[in-house]
Amino acid sequence: MTRPYERCLLYGPSSLSDQELLAVIIRSGTKGASAVLLADRILHLESGSSGLLGICRLSVAELMAVPGIGQVKAIQLKCVGELAKRISTYRARQVLSFSAPETIADYYMERLRHEETESLVCMMLDTKNGLISEEMLSKGTVNYAVVSTRELFVAALRCRAVSIILLHNHPSGDPTPSEEDIRLTHRVYRAGQLVGITLLDHIIIGDNCFVSFNECGILIPGEDYDHT
Repeated sequence: MTRPYERCLLYGPSSLSDQELLAVIIRSGTKGASAVLLADRILHLESGSSGLLGICRLSVAELMAVPGIGQVKAIQLKCVGELAKRISTYRARQVLSFSAPETIADYYMERLRHEETESLVCMMLDTKNGLISEEMLSKGTVNYAVVSTRELFVAALRCRAVSIILLHNHPSGDPTPSEEDIRLTHRVYRAGQLVGITLLDHIIIGDNCFVSFNECGILIPGEDYDHT
């Protein structure tokens, strides 16, 4: 039987299964467990994070709980997961357009959809809708990213931004806006009008899906969605 490394050499990495790809990274197994078997155990961990995506979500300690996976192999696997996220982000950056919510969501998807708590990012833009800076303003609980409107606009004014875009993730994978999401968005929109900084959109990242407040028509406070 051809080993994964030899098969990759002969036919290329696309010929390998998920288990075999991981086995090439793991390189060696242990007594009674091949590298392929170790890879299979990692892909089927009983933690709600099975499959290749589990590598991004599992901690080093959780990976090391698999017999035969030591600290070195666990760190290698985590680095592979991080490398995959960065490659995806780099490719999405090439077509990033701040007037197209889907490109913004693609750019942040791999960075945010694996997070177990809500994180809120603010993108600061200049007069030509160019990205000046981005800032992680909050890492919250499982249900809500706590953010201070004052803190948000202090950061935007510091960068001399003329407009901003908010993004945050829903760990549940469902990007449907909550009542608190709507209240926060309307509070930021109104505050922005007072200081001369326009909130262009608020995008919620789910599991390979997103919701744009601007596209849904709920960005600007109005009678139907004004819950403040």
